[in-house]
Amino acid sequence: MGSVKDLIIIDQSKERQEGRARFCFSDRYSVFDWGEMPDLIKKKGDALCLISAHFFEKCEELGIRTHYSGVIEDGKLKCLDELKAASNLMEVKLVQVLKPELGPKGYDYSVYKKEKGNFLIPIEVIWRNLLGEGSSLIKRLKEGSTNLKDLELSQMPEDGEVFSTPVIEASTKLESSDRYISWEEAKEICSLLEEEIKEIKRLVMKVNELITKEVESIGLVNCDGKIEFAFTKERHLLLVDAVGTLDECRFTYSGLPVSKELLRIFYRKTDWFAEVEEVKKREKIFWKESVKSTPPPLPKNLLSLISALYQASCNEITKRRWFDVPSLKDVICEIEGVLYSRNTRFTKKICDKRGQGFKGGQSFKDLMISLSLDPSTT
Repeated sequence: MGSVKDLIIIDQSKERQEGRARFCFSDRYSVFDWGEMPDLIKKKGDALCLISAHFFEKCEELGIRTHYSGVIEDGKLKCLDELKAASNLMEVKLVQVLKPELGPKGYDYSVYKKEKGNFLIPIEVIWRNLLGEGSSLIKRLKEGSTNLKDLELSQMPEDGEVFSTPVIEASTKLESSDRYISWEEAKEICSLLEEEIKEIKRLVMKVNELITKEVESIGLVNCDGKIEFAFTKERHLLLVDAVGTLDECRFTYSGLPVSKELLRIFYRKTDWFAEVEEVKKREKIFWKESVKSTPPPLPKNLLSLISALYQASCNEITKRRWFDVPSLKDVICEIEGVLYSRNTRFTKKICDKRGQGFKGGQSFKDLMISLSLDPSTT
């Protein structure tokens, strides 16, 4: 199916009939649309499966339709509280994936004009509760590729700004590289009605509020995230893919990223990433074939800590100890310790019991710069 999940089809989806499938959440990871990266993050697949199941079940309680059916254990379909141990296998309802055709003038989405339901809507929907430093949003607004009106903003936002009302954006899903699009273009390529756009935004707000409430209870800030939708055969909106995980959302704890963002931060200062960015400037579609270098593996200590981060986050978000790892706060302290030991050559623990984050008046951005790492987000 993709670079981080495998799809096992049980009953194929047909034109007017939903199918049945299973997601196998793997320990692979992907950044910058590259696909599979060189390492495996131990237990990541189990953690993402359980976090996503947690939020799908919470969404169902709120009356939000989802494609989630349950988690598989010992060959049986179970809800989260019935599981005896962690699992990376989730059963879902399966809809059609209709891919736009690539032609000489770009992608042709006309296939969506012919279909009434039972298909994946070919966009990702992104919410932003605050604007991370270096976010692409400000750059896109200055370039004119995104406008304030489409984001329902009255003035140019600033780095670090907390939005009184979350900003909701759309990007493509099935093209070779994701690109942000206006809601008018989303409406056009997906053949959506104005009422359907409004309902998508309403559901995004509801999911965002749920995730924010859940993660705030364990000290995390929900900065932004993304979700995907499909239409049922009756053309009801259906929440699909995965939701609320460290790969779908950007969380922070006292300023430190608690998400896949840590991986992006590491790779942004590699020669491989520099080449990827350079090639993407020249080639918009088949850029990967022109990249000569390959991404380097993660340092072993960072790989181990990121694995623990996924597991500890799962334990605390779901409020059940699935994995034998330290608390989320202790894992974050260790990550800070690794960063600081590289920077100052001191190995003492630098996270106090009050969880006040970085010491010595140094922000996360300052720390990344001093380590020659890029703190910006996209």
